[in-house]
Amino acid sequence: MKFHLFSPENPSKFSAPVRDVFYGWWIVGIAGFMITLMSISVFQGLGTLLVGLERHFGWSRTAMSGAFALARIEGAILGPIEGFLIDRLGSRRLILIGYIIMGFGFLLLSRVDSLWQFYVVFLVITLGSGLGGWLANLSLINNWFARRRSLALAAAMSGVHFGGFLVPLLALGMESHGFRWTSMGTGIFLLIIIGPVTRVIRNRPEDHGLQPDGEDLPATMPDQVTSQPAPDSEANYTVAQALKTPVFYIITIAHLSSSVAAVTLALHLVPKLTDIGFSLSTAGVVVLTYTVIALPAQFGAGYIADRFPKPLVIFTLIVMQSTGIAVLAWANNATMVYLFALLYGIGFGGRLPLFTAIRGEYFGRKAFATIMGISQFPSSLLMVGAPLFAGYMFDTTGSYTVPFAMFAIFGFLGAILMLFVKKPNRDSRIV
Repeated sequence: MKFHLFSPENPSKFSAPVRDVFYGWWIVGIAGFMITLMSISVFQGLGTLLVGLERHFGWSRTAMSGAFALARIEGAILGPIEGFLIDRLGSRRLILIGYIIMGFGFLLLSRVDSLWQFYVVFLVITLGSGLGGWLANLSLINNWFARRRSLALAAAMSGVHFGGFLVPLLALGMESHGFRWTSMGTGIFLLIIIGPVTRVIRNRPEDHGLQPDGEDLPATMPDQVTSQPAPDSEANYTVAQALKTPVFYIITIAHLSSSVAAVTLALHLVPKLTDIGFSLSTAGVVVLTYTVIALPAQFGAGYIADRFPKPLVIFTLIVMQSTGIAVLAWANNATMVYLFALLYGIGFGGRLPLFTAIRGEYFGRKAFATIMGISQFPSSLLMVGAPLFAGYMFDTTGSYTVPFAMFAIFGFLGAILMLFVKKPNRDSRIV
């Protein structure tokens, strides 16, 4: 069977075959690139931004963490709405809108002069990343793959780690040119790149005569090519049906237990490292180190999870991530820091795509984005307080030990929950 690239002049037709590559893998590459941009700007690079603002304005970490807390409230409120819009309008439109908003947000960030302005601008940036970032790109991959979903998601989510590769470059920009020029350059780049990228995004394989993973649609089903998803072995749950399954809530809590620590470290890891004597550039190298480790771990976990029970794989990876965070809580030298980087890199990198993959496997594609958006609501709420709590504990005690230790314990409890996860029976869906 031959697969083709789509003609840019007429997306509904195929161009000549290009080495028999299924177009879904091109979609994976595009999504990975977009996630890389989001990672360096609003995830992996947050700690570097915090230090840059702290040095320029002298704001406390608690005060700056308040902006990130408000952004999480915004994300919690908008998450289900974003999912609904993606399911209705398609990922392509949301990615275009979201990255335009992000680009203008960074241009505004380069001009802030007060804390309240920073709060407003960061909410604008977060709105853009919410609309066009994580959920939109992962929904895109979930539409294009079924049997190889874990591997495809792992490949796309590698953008998180490629963003980490760029943290030292971001730190260098902050140190040499300051946060204003660095923010302006980021905004300009996002606005320039988003148009060409979205021209080649395609929302669903059915629109082009294919099923997920590249299979041809049956010739007897021409009317279903553009009107509904192709038949596959997966159950397609509605939002109401998914919410009535116990596994939805178990996965949500387990995911929360590991993601809350990751988001907090995105903001407070670099400050923690500079507090114990690392330079800003060297702290960026630590981020690069766990990123280098996380990347092959992510691909390995995706490959394994397509062949073995996902709950057990996720359990193992959360345990490794939480162990690394526990090491970081008491780290006071380079040996402990790089041990953290090893454990955290394997655990964080490996489990990152699997929570998305397991939801796709258990609940299908019909309302995937909305289901994901709802499931992220409690995580977003807890993420409001977690970075703020870590910043407050540092400002009052001069240490991150207590919050990091608490996040490690929370992660261990979430890992245990994954041992109780079972795939819902499609026959028990409530219609």
